[in-house]
Amino acid sequence: MKRLDIFFSLLLLGVLVGCREAGKQVTPASETYKPEVMTSEIVDTLAAEPLPVEEKLLRADDIHLTKELLYDKYTLDDTYPYQDTVRSFKWDVIRNCLAYIENMQRGQERWVVLQNYKNLNREAPLVRKYVRNAYKRVADTLGVERYQSVPMYLPGDTLVPERYGRDGTLAYLRGQVGSFCRVYPVTWEEEWLVPERYLKQLSDSTIFNHVVFVDRLDQNITTLERTAPGEWAIRSMNPATTGRHAPPYAQETPLGMYLLQQKKQKMVFLKDGSSATGGYAPYASRFTNGAYIHGVPVNVPRTAMIEYSWSLGTIPRSHMCVRNATSHSKFVYDWAPTEKSLIVVIE
Repeated sequence: MKRLDIFFSLLLLGVLVGCREAGKQVTPASETYKPEVMTSEIVDTLAAEPLPVEEKLLRADDIHLTKELLYDKYTLDDTYPYQDTVRSFKWDVIRNCLAYIENMQRGQERWVVLQNYKNLNREAPLVRKYVRNAYKRVADTLGVERYQSVPMYLPGDTLVPERYGRDGTLAYLRGQVGSFCRVYPVTWEEEWLVPERYLKQLSDSTIFNHVVFVDRLDQNITTLERTAPGEWAIRSMNPATTGRHAPPYAQETPLGMYLLQQKKQKMVFLKDGSSATGGYAPYASRFTNGAYIHGVPVNVPRTAMIEYSWSLGTIPRSHMCVRNATSHSKFVYDWAPTEKSLIVVIE
């Protein structure tokens, strides 16, 4: 497990939080995608001491991608122009993440997900050190807000939480200490104590074969499905629009890996700063806090769904959510099983 921890800490540092490697071409149909040169520092770190065959971890170049689209509307190329720049699907980044996702499922793990949507499991206590962010809300020093989050306690100190964990974060369950559970979040490097009320244990049969990647920087979305060990089929490649930083209402879509937790055929939203209904978002799949993958929003008084918007694939415009063509959001809604699919937000 320690080598997995090293892998993902490096992955988060060099991939999820700012890696801008150019996307390489993916061959069509059943031809596999293989890079000409493997230069990732992450792979070098993992390869330093080879493991026995039965314990060998997959590396990025062990992951083969094929284009086998199940949804083929509005499909983008691997690289494509946008204004005076070039955007892309970051296949190297995606392959790194998929290697980790396969590796993390090799043991007999008990999975839990951190949950506190709309503070339904009780508002988290104040952490030891907190700040008021640009939205005038309490957050820990890493920027995770108190609202809808889960209190994370250091082992040996269950009086005051050290930080907050985002709703939708996947973790290994390691045991229980009184009313606290020992958990190891898959994207963190340490074990933490969490009150049991904030955790939901997943089925023992849980396997993550469906993964959605959202790119905040290049404003695109791709879905992939595991068809065999190391083999992943690309099911769609589409434009998307993520959340924007615009206090006091609109927020960025947070980076990281999350569990698809809930689906709503119509997710009703309120007008900014009001209790009045603003409209609905069709085919909404929630992965963290109030962040959904959904179709084009329908604002009142309109009621009919809207298939496409010129703003998709341009710049962040949403309220934390990830907007898609409505037919693509329906594809995700139907294709990705709840509590067995992962949403990975990169940039």
